[in-house]
Amino acid sequence: MTITEQNPDTRLKRGITGPLLYLFILGDVLGAGVYALVGVISEEVGGAIWMPLMVALALALLTAGSYAELVTKYPKAGGAAVFAERAFRKPFISFLVGFCMLAAGVTSAAGLAQAFAGGYLTTFIDVPATPAALVFLVLLGLLNMRGIKESVRSNVVMTVIEVSGLVLVIVVVGIFVAAGNGDLSRVNEFPPGVGPASAVLAASLIAYYSFVGFEVSANVAEEVHDVSRVYPRALFGALLTAGVVYLLIGLASSAALAPDQLAGSSSPLLDVVTATGAGIPGWLFSLVALIAVANGALLTMIMSSRLTFGMAEQGLFPSVFDRVLHRRRTPWVAIVATTLVAMALTLTGGLESLSQTVVLLLLFVFLSTNIAVLVLRKDAVEHKHFRIPAVFPYLAIASCILLLTQQTAEIWFRTGILLAVGLALYGVQRLVRSRARRAVDQ
Repeated sequence: MTITEQNPDTRLKRGITGPLLYLFILGDVLGAGVYALVGVISEEVGGAIWMPLMVALALALLTAGSYAELVTKYPKAGGAAVFAERAFRKPFISFLVGFCMLAAGVTSAAGLAQAFAGGYLTTFIDVPATPAALVFLVLLGLLNMRGIKESVRSNVVMTVIEVSGLVLVIVVVGIFVAAGNGDLSRVNEFPPGVGPASAVLAASLIAYYSFVGFEVSANVAEEVHDVSRVYPRALFGALLTAGVVYLLIGLASSAALAPDQLAGSSSPLLDVVTATGAGIPGWLFSLVALIAVANGALLTMIMSSRLTFGMAEQGLFPSVFDRVLHRRRTPWVAIVATTLVAMALTLTGGLESLSQTVVLLLLFVFLSTNIAVLVLRKDAVEHKHFRIPAVFPYLAIASCILLLTQQTAEIWFRTGILLAVGLALYGVQRLVRSRARRAVDQ
């Protein structure tokens, strides 16, 4: 199908090309998760690490189809909040969806800041973790302020480095196994006394975190050249590339190390490489991990600031948040606000609880988006756009509900607190608007 580009008016600069968008999405999906989650997944499924990773990829692709249709149909900053506004025509629902996305973004950035300031950083410099995390977020905010093109170009460099680190793991283990070492039979082993189906389902929830991040790209659609043609290719290409990398990492990890050695490791890939005896220095993987974390945090903060800007343009946030720097054309007030909130969240919880909260918040967002794509099927637009067969959004809705049932009470409680804060802000905003209208009427 030939897809042509629409030309909506925008105050943001179109500085993202197809290759840049592909690397933008790939860098956010690969991110920091794969460097830490292999050990956690192994606790659930033993050596069959690759299975939940592939299940998570399939579930992510279902929702990605809905994003591809809606982003190319309505390429505006704001992403899921814009889709909800168009589909449900209820400002409250649009605000709630946007706030979930925003809360997930700044919560993720807070967790990544903690990861950056942890053990990997102390390999090079021994500084207190909390001040280091706060300084890290300030530096990301300054880079974000400089411009989308500069930020995404930085992402290109960091993505190449983090992918190179993963490829190095795959190559080193491949040579190790080809020499008759390791044990490939472990890739289909499950922990004793655990049913394979239940183990894979439980681990898929963890693995799903490794694939979220593609939704971030919806919030820079307004800054993409030829979005209707470029976006679907970049989105699906990046997810499939990440899936291949994760598959090979899962197989390599199990082949090189026994599950009991992988389970619970905070540096599983470093342990895998060390087990091969390749002689690669430990500081190298610490450096790659730091770059991966920084890359994920940068992209998350780009998303959060653009989402705040888009919601302000939709009237869901105060208009002050849609202010743009004259020369740089970046949403500076939104960048400052989201950076400050991420810094505050850094002080409120550990990396594990923050990352699980991110997944739960995003499941609400994905559920809304998958319903919206069905509701908006009858809404015609003047330009051609990507269209996903209707069966896939229905399957995506079922997948979100399935994953929601796997969350613990603790994470539901934490998420409930965040949503209560959002509802309070919404109530205050409505009150202020109501008083302003009464003042005008008088």
